[in-house]
Amino acid sequence: MTISADPAFIALARAWMQAPADRLLALVWTAYDDMRASPPTIDTRDLERSITQRLEARINDAMTGDEPFRVQHGAYEHETMAAPPAQPPQYDIAFVLRSDERLMWPLEAKVLETAGRISEYLDDIRQQFLTCRYAPFTGSAAMLGYLLSGNTSDALDGIGKKLGCMLHPVGGPSSARAHRISYHVRTPPAGKPYAQDFICHHLMLEFVGLKRHS
Repeated sequence: MTISADPAFIALARAWMQAPADRLLALVWTAYDDMRASPPTIDTRDLERSITQRLEARINDAMTGDEPFRVQHGAYEHETMAAPPAQPPQYDIAFVLRSDERLMWPLEAKVLETAGRISEYLDDIRQQFLTCRYAPFTGSAAMLGYLLSGNTSDALDGIGKKLGCMLHPVGGPSSARAHRISYHVRTPPAGKPYAQDFICHHLMLEFVGLKRHS
């Protein structure tokens, strides 16, 4: 039986993680704070992956082990994989539901050299999340901007302007953070029960002083 024909899985997917900012993304912020307090070694030749790998490890450290999910760097999304020999989409970080590991809540990361260099960040939203190639079953996901220079507010304002939508503040513990949300309506492929309404979380993580080297 395929995932799409499995009513129990679809019901589980729709119930999955109703408040990601309070649970999942709180762990991301805790991990980021730990990285700032105790900076890890970052390989600037492979900046995005190096930061992401270190961040995933700190997220794991912040977890109790009793959560109904685990965190994984480089998780594959087989649901939207094209016909072989194509490779499946791969998430930078994903929270994976322990009771059904097919179900993942993804985070995609992009290095922003400046607050205005957001084109690759926008491409992931438009070409991956809004096409349902990423996060097909979850009604939300997150983008992480690794900002090397500039102001987080300028980056978030620019993202909202280019997306043509308002980026809303997040309440609760994340309200003081560089964390906004945008609301979208996706058009799933014909015959696929993917989440149509979609919330994108935007987190700006400052890594001032880091520079990408070839």
